[in-house]
Amino acid sequence: MVEETSNGLELELEETVLEPEEIKVEEEKVETEATSENEEDFEVTIPDEEVVLADGEMRDLVKEFGPYDPKLELSSYKLPSIDLLEDYGGGGIQMNKEELELNKNKIIDTLQNYNIEISKIKATIGPTVTLYEIVPAPGVRISKIKNLEDDIALNLAALGIRIIAPMPGKGTIGIEVPNSSPDIVSMRTLIASDKFQNSKMELPVALGKTISNETFIADLAKMPHLLMAGATGQGKSVGLNAILVSLLYKKHPSQVKFVLVDPKKVELTLFNKIERHFLAKLPGEEDAIITDVSKVVATLNSLCIEMDNRYEMLKDAMVRNIVEYNAKFVARKLNPENGHEYLPYIVLVIDEFADLIMTAGKEVEMPIARLAQLARAIGIHLIVATQRPSVNVITGIIKANFPSRVAFRVTSKIDSRTILDAGGADQLIGRGDMLFSPGNELIRLQCGFVDTPEVDAITEYIGSQRAYPDAHLLPEPELDGDGGSSKELDESLDPLFSDAAEIIVNAGQGSASNIQRKLKIGYNRAGRIIDQMEATGLIGPHKGSKPREVYVQDVFALEQFLQNLKEKGLL
Repeated sequence: MVEETSNGLELELEETVLEPEEIKVEEEKVETEATSENEEDFEVTIPDEEVVLADGEMRDLVKEFGPYDPKLELSSYKLPSIDLLEDYGGGGIQMNKEELELNKNKIIDTLQNYNIEISKIKATIGPTVTLYEIVPAPGVRISKIKNLEDDIALNLAALGIRIIAPMPGKGTIGIEVPNSSPDIVSMRTLIASDKFQNSKMELPVALGKTISNETFIADLAKMPHLLMAGATGQGKSVGLNAILVSLLYKKHPSQVKFVLVDPKKVELTLFNKIERHFLAKLPGEEDAIITDVSKVVATLNSLCIEMDNRYEMLKDAMVRNIVEYNAKFVARKLNPENGHEYLPYIVLVIDEFADLIMTAGKEVEMPIARLAQLARAIGIHLIVATQRPSVNVITGIIKANFPSRVAFRVTSKIDSRTILDAGGADQLIGRGDMLFSPGNELIRLQCGFVDTPEVDAITEYIGSQRAYPDAHLLPEPELDGDGGSSKELDESLDPLFSDAAEIIVNAGQGSASNIQRKLKIGYNRAGRIIDQMEATGLIGPHKGSKPREVYVQDVFALEQFLQNLKEKGLL
């Protein structure tokens, strides 16, 4: 090989080709020289690449086994038949022309008495109320018509006149007048409707019929949580049953699970029959429907753990919500051996929230607030019903995370404003008449009526089919402290612990004020001693207004209890 140098002379180089064996020897020489120069060992480890399935391999898996089918385990499951529901309606809305004409004339006369001219009036007949839309003459102030609510109600001799001024999206003012003979909206007509049957929603719920007699379907997954309130006997429990029945008519047991909390103990008992199909419960519990307040707290904490676990799974799968995650799992892009599984929706239903707040307070409010804030992306949705929509029950932190509200008839304007942030619920006529707020508007609906025998027939039909071995099991709730106590034990017990323990055992109930009075100490110190007693297992946890239970029954047992604490070095 000839190479030209910088001074222009040609230099002839001899090209040598090394055999492979000689190359190895050369490399070994270099390595040994380097090792001798550097006395310290230098070891380089290159981690193995994680095995990732290529698109072709994924397609091969889908081609060989088909997409994953969550319904496969209960492939023989059949949705309930529409014949299990009764038709209570009288064959559609009956139009009473005389009543319509009379009401129209009375509205016009009342407005003319106050020198309010209207240019047009139109009536829309609904199952419960008729909407009269009026277009006022130019120059008429809307507030004048709004202020005549009671006068129009007096002239029409009707209960629950409601004026909408102006109507959203229309250049009219609406006056809702109850019909003299309201029509019952049966659940059968809602379920059989084309809107429901061909719905593409994730969790379709048939709430009822609008004033224009159209079936109203809402998506619980988009709400994402629902707050229901109304006075006793106005239709809350029927509304809850309508929501649950809607989901039972649309979803397979592998797709949705219910966590039912029923402090009244009688409202949701019918759903016991579908425990192994649709219900979720804590491990080791006998009843899937929760009636005990202490178990409610454990269940809510368990749902918070389930929520955190699901978010970890979404993070590993690099998706943002349950729909994307399940789609990826069905396409066999997620490996079950790495902890992935098909995630069903979980719907938490609480039938009487005020009772839980009264008995457990913050222990219930905080996990519900956590679930309401975070759980929508991973498919946990809350439906909370209460008779008492006051600010100490429905607190600001809960309301902020429940944009969708349902209000049945309430007794006062204050209650209406608490639940809906607007008036109107106090002017409803009861018996399933309700206002639904999806967040920015009010929609008046007549709730679908489903009676107890119908729910019984549906749950009996589902319960008689082949089921899973057990109800869907939630994670084991974490218990803080020793023996499931919610308090943590300090390094050393208070010097007055023994004296306070004797007072508590003699009294038979745990009370900070009793210790404070007998030992003449401040409330803060007495409260700390009570916390220490709970942590050591001397007394039970806080139970709202009820006194704490004392686990040590007499003085002799107390001496043994204190001796055990001394042996542990705590006393």
